Amino acid sequence: MVTASGGFKENWLQPFLFLGRNRLSLLGGALTSASALVLIGFWIVDVIGHGGATNPYIGIIVDLCLPALFILGLILIPIGIWLRRRRLAAAGELPSVYPRIDFRDPVFRHALDFVVIATFINFVIVGTASYRGIAYMDTPSFCGQSCHVMAPEWTAYHVSSHAGVACTDCHIASGISGYVHAKVNGTKQLLLVMFHKYPRPIMADDKIPLARATCLNCHNRDKYIGDKLVVGSSYGDDEKNSMTRSLVLMHVGGRDQFGRLSGIHGAHLAHIEYIATDSTHQTIHWIGKTNDDGSVTEFTDTKGPITGQKRVMDCIDCHNRAAHSFQTPEDALNQAMSQGSPSASLPFIHKEGLSLMKADYASQADAASKISAGLEEFYRSQYPAIWEQQRAQIGQAARALTTLYEENVFPFMKVTWGTHPNNIGHNAYPGCFRCHDGSHNAKNGNSITNDCSVCHNLLAVDDPNPKQLSDLGLQ
Repeated sequence: MVTASGGFKENWLQPFLFLGRNRLSLLGGALTSASALVLIGFWIVDVIGHGGATNPYIGIIVDLCLPALFILGLILIPIGIWLRRRRLAAAGELPSVYPRIDFRDPVFRHALDFVVIATFINFVIVGTASYRGIAYMDTPSFCGQSCHVMAPEWTAYHVSSHAGVACTDCHIASGISGYVHAKVNGTKQLLLVMFHKYPRPIMADDKIPLARATCLNCHNRDKYIGDKLVVGSSYGDDEKNSMTRSLVLMHVGGRDQFGRLSGIHGAHLAHIEYIATDSTHQTIHWIGKTNDDGSVTEFTDTKGPITGQKRVMDCIDCHNRAAHSFQTPEDALNQAMSQGSPSASLPFIHKEGLSLMKADYASQADAASKISAGLEEFYRSQYPAIWEQQRAQIGQAARALTTLYEENVFPFMKVTWGTHPNNIGHNAYPGCFRCHDGSHNAKNGNSITNDCSVCHNLLAVDDPNPKQLSDLGLQ
């Protein structure tokens, strides 16, 4: 025991204390101590205080930068020791016997106790900081706000039905492989941002995990939903902003209690593959459907050779904008007007609002200024009485139009109306018609149906007073 103690003192402790008296090691110790104290202070405030900031850059400093400084300090200490030892050895001044350490010296014993305790605390701090750093990188705040190029996705996320779902639940598949894949991909994206090589706009690609690895952790694709009544309101470009409604009975279907498949979901529960010729999967030339007997029926819309990677049809091939959906200007304005702002009582607000929203602007700030000025000028010049009597409503309408613009258009990222296609439906984008266009034919003469009634029934189209709503007591 004495020999071991003596060996430790002579071979490790005495050299460490002697060689550690250099600027680099002392700087490392100062960095470690300072960052540790700051970290502890932030953690105390976070746990027992009420000063936690929501700014994402605070999280970067506390959970990433400070732990990095802490570890850097620990690394500098042995580097400084090694450099001093090499310098002393080169000058022939390296002592053969280092200054003796006397354990009977109370000052030395207290210093040694401090080193042991500090070392233990350092391990705790490094472990906790590392865990918090990884956990912070998985928060929506880090994903959406830390990097300015994600502003479009972050904005759309907050107005989606998945606003309460963490980004990692959808973008990182379960298991070690999914986590590593996501972090490697994230590192590549970080480098692109650092060197200003990121694409504008940033489009979704095949790096997004399949639904079976993410979506189906919460959703049951076999659930029987049956029929769903969808009511849409639209406004005209006339002076009175005439409102009409369209009623669509969607045959969502699914798998019923007897195992029978029906409707839109049921028809796509089979094993279906396709080949798309573009990165957004909007142009599909080949579809292969596996039949019950194991055979495959191939549908193509061209006689030429089809090359490309086969992809198994997944939920996100239709629900591709589940958490980051951008609207068309018409849909956005119709929905906002049906909720009361802009007010349909303002003459031509639908026509003028669309015109202002669809104009080209240099930035969102430019749009906010010109949309407000344009709307005010229209009513001041064309409807002076309305301008005097309903100025508050006009101001509210301008703010509503600006908000709609800012939720869907981001000039600095080249995201404008229609940049990100939504594959649900087929009114604004190809959507369902990517396959159900009637021109994808099999060798036996069959084609993928484009019969509207298979997916839905149109109960009313642009009807000011649909009788069905009255019968249901909804109007």
